[in-house]
Amino acid sequence: MRQRTRFLRTLVSGLAAAGMATIGVTAVAAPQSGAAGVTKTQITFAESPGAAPDYIFPFMTLGKFSVANISQFQYFMFRPLYWVGKGTTPSVTFTKSLAKPPVASDGNKTYTIELKTYNWSNGTKVTSTDVLFWMNIWHQKPTAYAAWFSGGLSFPTSIKAFKITSPTKFTISLKQAENPHWFLYNQLSTITPLPLAWTTTSTSAAAGSAHCATATFTTTGKGGTNYANCKAVYDFLSEQSGFNPTKPTATINALPTYATSPLWKVVDGPWTLKSFGATAAIVMVPNPTYSGKNKPTVKQFIEKPFTTAAAEFNALVAGTIDWGYLTSTNRTSPGTPPTKPGQTVKVGKNNPRLASTYKLQTLYRWGMNYFPENYFSTGDGGQAGHIFKQLYVRQAIQELVTQTLYINRLDKGYGVPSYGPVPVWPHNSFASKYEEKNPYPYNPAKAKALLKSHGWKVVANGTDTCVKPGSGAGHCGAGIKKGAKLDFTLQYASGTKSLVHLMDAEKAAWGGAGIHVNLSSATFDAVIGAAVPCPKGCSWQMENWGGGWIYAPDFYPSGTELYVKTAGSNSGDFITAHLTKLIAQTETGNATLTKYENWVAKQLPVIFQPEVVTVVEVHKGLTIGKQNPVDDNTPATAHWK
Repeated sequence: MRQRTRFLRTLVSGLAAAGMATIGVTAVAAPQSGAAGVTKTQITFAESPGAAPDYIFPFMTLGKFSVANISQFQYFMFRPLYWVGKGTTPSVTFTKSLAKPPVASDGNKTYTIELKTYNWSNGTKVTSTDVLFWMNIWHQKPTAYAAWFSGGLSFPTSIKAFKITSPTKFTISLKQAENPHWFLYNQLSTITPLPLAWTTTSTSAAAGSAHCATATFTTTGKGGTNYANCKAVYDFLSEQSGFNPTKPTATINALPTYATSPLWKVVDGPWTLKSFGATAAIVMVPNPTYSGKNKPTVKQFIEKPFTTAAAEFNALVAGTIDWGYLTSTNRTSPGTPPTKPGQTVKVGKNNPRLASTYKLQTLYRWGMNYFPENYFSTGDGGQAGHIFKQLYVRQAIQELVTQTLYINRLDKGYGVPSYGPVPVWPHNSFASKYEEKNPYPYNPAKAKALLKSHGWKVVANGTDTCVKPGSGAGHCGAGIKKGAKLDFTLQYASGTKSLVHLMDAEKAAWGGAGIHVNLSSATFDAVIGAAVPCPKGCSWQMENWGGGWIYAPDFYPSGTELYVKTAGSNSGDFITAHLTKLIAQTETGNATLTKYENWVAKQLPVIFQPEVVTVVEVHKGLTIGKQNPVDDNTPATAHWK
């Protein structure tokens, strides 16, 4: 699972605009709302600049795993087994889920799940076989899904047996016991039942003809008797969505077929596609057969694409969208940030050009902001990796990050600090008291003293050098040579002024203690492409894609996707035997999350930064409810007054 969650960046970060294909702002003709006159038959939603959906099959590789594709597109049509997000908390909402709460037995090695009554739009029921279809697709190639991780606890390799006991009930037997909470939030939450109409290998073949959905789970793994069937189905559905598994870099122009293909017309969610284009607005209409709660109250839901934040702001001013996002550049009045967990940002006055039409709402992402250091970097004359491995160096870097000041000055009050691996906001039961108190508050004097006490000659606004090499007390540390310099490179994602200002401010603060940082910028895709694990060594030193991490669909923040040895998102390759043990204990239920999060917050495997709070503009006549912290907006629950 989740070795891709950094792709699920916040919608208003603006960083997506740097790495996605450029799309036009013109859209299908639609009745105007806002200043041009409200129509209560539709809702027009503004996509984040440059972040238009581009993948419809709800089984994705790392490169397609994004908020734009999942939370803001696929979930509208294809519902996950369990819906996470309850008000402003990252809790499972069983009333919106396809299944009832799972029941554990056999010492948490067997789980029984019962489906509720849901229908596919072609008249068939959502059944246990649809869940088996998903698992069989995954079983034929575990690494094909971005939410997979290597290890005995991950679907599908953790499953000993999958047994259907009725059309609405099935059991999953595991090879070892797993923490029920972790199993629900980080395993069952990844499942999206697939309709039997998709068990085909061509547009002309009969639905169900490929026999992948009805194959026994144990025979669909590589070498099994049904492996070829499921591989063929996976390849076909992927290609129909625009991705060729055998030629990952090949270009397939499948987007124009999304609204016309009979495959994607089979949905169990509240919406179905009416029109879709790479540079045009997405238009969705209610699914008349939708059997769940929160049925749509409007005739159309429109998602408009924009190339820039300025273009989106202009659309707000013109009143041609009902629901959009306000970047810090266009916030004319600051908010008041919270001073302790449990409090929220007090919103300031709205931009006067929008105040008569829109109201402000805030969204706290279930995530954290940070950037990694490369523990095997060959930079800085071959010394960077050795230097980053020293805890005192990481402590000094963190103690020079004044998060509260940056939130007030750069984010105009719309931000909250990140202190560790578990989000402190929105307020939740996962964050520990140790983490909430901020283990490393801003303290330049302490940072300088740390470096001096470990054998460095500190040169304020210059470059520190190691004068006492060695691994003993008072020395620079193992592998660090005499004369080594605290002289690093940090590449960050271009496209957002607030991130540019943050990097400049942090560079100045680090420089005050003699930690010289050379900044450069590149596209979002270039930055995340560079920030990959390289245990045998590579040149990158620090990379900041600006979005940190959102826990979705790894909702239980146990760290598996970030710090286990094989996790693709363990960018800096920070691995210790103790940390691996702590993570495993949270997954099996042998230890609480607190031990893990406190250890990580103290050891600083990454440098934590302020988390921007999303500011949403909503038409005063529209009610959208409280914003979900895992970025799953649910337009079916929105309604006009």
